[in-house]
Amino acid sequence: MTRAPRHRAASGSPYEDRIGFSRAVRVGDRIHVSGTAPVWPDGSVDPDPAVQARRCFEIALAALTDLGGTAADVVRTRQYVVDAAEADAVGGVHGEVFADVRPASTMVVVAALLDPRWRYEVELEAELDPVLDPGLGPE
Repeated sequence: MTRAPRHRAASGSPYEDRIGFSRAVRVGDRIHVSGTAPVWPDGSVDPDPAVQARRCFEIALAALTDLGGTAADVVRTRQYVVDAAEADAVGGVHGEVFADVRPASTMVVVAALLDPRWRYEVELEAELDPVLDPGLGPE
């Protein structure tokens, strides 16, 4: 049995090389986007949780697009917050992004994220329609 080619997307995070992961990986008609934190290219982080959520989705959806997907292909999200009081703010952003898509979603309150400035992090899973999307060529 031949396995579908593996394609990767990078976001420029310094953690990708240091830890050894990809921002997103596509195998066949599935795309998995790694936990995505709210970091700007200059390394700054806005303290507002809703702004952080928007930045996370900007990065995660760009990786999804790089691999041939769109927000409409997202079937599952996992959201991590460090303060339950911020759930409405970040959940509202999730609702803006996925109002019509309505993927399965989990929001988990965690003790901390890797960087203490981060209030929010998100993971995405997408499934593409193999009939409509011929896929990418070999890597």
